[in-house]
Amino acid sequence: MTEKSILTNEKTFTRHRGPVTAVKHIANKKWVVTSGYDGAVGKFNLENNEVQLLGYHDHLVNSIIVSQSGKKAASVSSDYTIKIWDLEKNKLERTLRGHYDDVECFCFIDDNVGVSGSRDQRIMIWNLTTGAINLILEGHDKDVLSLTYHENKIYSSGDDKTLRVWDCDTGHQINQWGPFELETDTCAIDPLHNRIVLGCDDGHIKIFSVTTGELIKDLAAHTSGIKKVDVSPSNGDIISAAYDQKILIWDSETLELKLELENNFIKWERSLTFSNSGEQILAGTFDGTVLIWDAFSGVFLKEVGKNDDIDAGNACFNEAAVLNDDQIVTVSDDGFVRMIDLNNIHSNKYKPKSGKFLMNAITGDKKNKIVMAGSHDQKLHIFDSENGKLTQLSELALNEGPINTIRISNRVYNSEQFSFVGCYSGCIVRISNDFKSFEKLKIHEGAVKSLRLHPNKNIGISCSADGVLNSWTYDGQVIRSYLGHNAIINDLDISPTGDFIASVSRDFTLKIYDLESGDLLHSIYLGRKSLKSVCFFSDSIVVVGDYWGNVILVDLKNNNISKQMIAKNGISSINSLNDNEVLLTSYDGSIYTLNVLQFKLSKTYTEMTQRVQ
Repeated sequence: MTEKSILTNEKTFTRHRGPVTAVKHIANKKWVVTSGYDGAVGKFNLENNEVQLLGYHDHLVNSIIVSQSGKKAASVSSDYTIKIWDLEKNKLERTLRGHYDDVECFCFIDDNVGVSGSRDQRIMIWNLTTGAINLILEGHDKDVLSLTYHENKIYSSGDDKTLRVWDCDTGHQINQWGPFELETDTCAIDPLHNRIVLGCDDGHIKIFSVTTGELIKDLAAHTSGIKKVDVSPSNGDIISAAYDQKILIWDSETLELKLELENNFIKWERSLTFSNSGEQILAGTFDGTVLIWDAFSGVFLKEVGKNDDIDAGNACFNEAAVLNDDQIVTVSDDGFVRMIDLNNIHSNKYKPKSGKFLMNAITGDKKNKIVMAGSHDQKLHIFDSENGKLTQLSELALNEGPINTIRISNRVYNSEQFSFVGCYSGCIVRISNDFKSFEKLKIHEGAVKSLRLHPNKNIGISCSADGVLNSWTYDGQVIRSYLGHNAIINDLDISPTGDFIASVSRDFTLKIYDLESGDLLHSIYLGRKSLKSVCFFSDSIVVVGDYWGNVILVDLKNNNISKQMIAKNGISSINSLNDNEVLLTSYDGSIYTLNVLQFKLSKTYTEMTQRVQ
């Protein structure tokens, strides 16, 4: 196996090597604790920039919370565990096990009792002294994503579009709001005004009385999904952060817009929170650092963990496109587009004209030498790839939320060759071949996760976060829905002949459909590790990647399944490379080529390692 590494010079933990999912202030301290997609739990000193590593989970960490006393923190992970940290001794105190899917949220009742929520749809109340489960709360129909506690009641929200209230002693559900139109990712309690605040995926903030249950206010706050709401402990002001790139503060008394925070393009919306005093606002970044704003003026103050001697950002690879047998282009969390020569294991990186911003999607047109990349700030970047280098031609602001997937048609339709872009809003945007005009096709209600174009027909296939898989015409008419998945569908592919569709989901299954009839031909359970990516190697051999770094080879003809761990984090995308190999990208900072028939790695390109040992 040929291997080449271009590694960061960092040999100590100076920042996270992946996006920071949460930042929480430690009571009466100048320190915050942080969690990241690199699996790390850290501490950042807000005054002197000192950074410490507390330890690692076995997988990415989704959130972290600090107890009211400031003595303990709890981190929750996609390794299905909760870790309790002693913040006075800076060490791991206990690991809690009981969930069987990603743990997404946690709240402390006190230093001895805590509550967790998971994608297994369950809420658990824990004895933090013994590690025992006191109660299991069941009722949510989908993933539980947010929890908060107030006066012996637990409030929870998630992907089933509801906000629920539970009695802490009995575990019985007391009340429920919804289901609403779209997912409810985030909730927060306002104890000063006895209110619960709910952030919704349609950009609305809903505020309810915890005493009477009545809806106090419905704010049309954002033009895209709200990823975080929080409440100031000092005055009850509400902060909301959404995928429209805005961070807004709402007055606690009038519930009107008070101010908008100065924007910082490396922030991750889901990590926004008030400091304990309410005087500052904190956030994690895609670059592995911590941001601080003044809560009264909205002025950005500083970035903690930034090192001017090291390239900012994290090369967690999200997707690649194949230009020819030797040359690929990639996008990653650090916002650069890289052109990589697989023969010489060499790369050149390019920053878009409007600046670097996390990118999830990329595709290439081999014939016309066009590369298109989509970013988290809703922009589409178009490059020319002649002569082995990238030159940016244009940029389009689509304003439909983060761009998750792009494909260029190799067919002519109405005298044009279109490109199609899948967005967080549920829209698929059809781009003209001059890249100057576009039309929005409403194909899905949930975020579009992946799309493919049929090799022989003017038909597209796309999947979404609400578990829907649709085929559609190039003018946006839905042809058929393919039924079977009951959770987020992360990826899909069309077989080389165009006869079959493969899709993978957080329901742990690979499903194969007959494209024409819609019949479900195979439903294959691949173990309790969520599936991220899929690619047809042939009509009978499918390659699947999961969030843990495993690659699974599924032989549909011989009913055989083979599996091996390739990467140290999730396999974010899989593409056909040539007659023998597929190309794998990973969040671990590496790109791999895999000989499918031998089921063996051929080459590895490494831009970054995530863990400091």
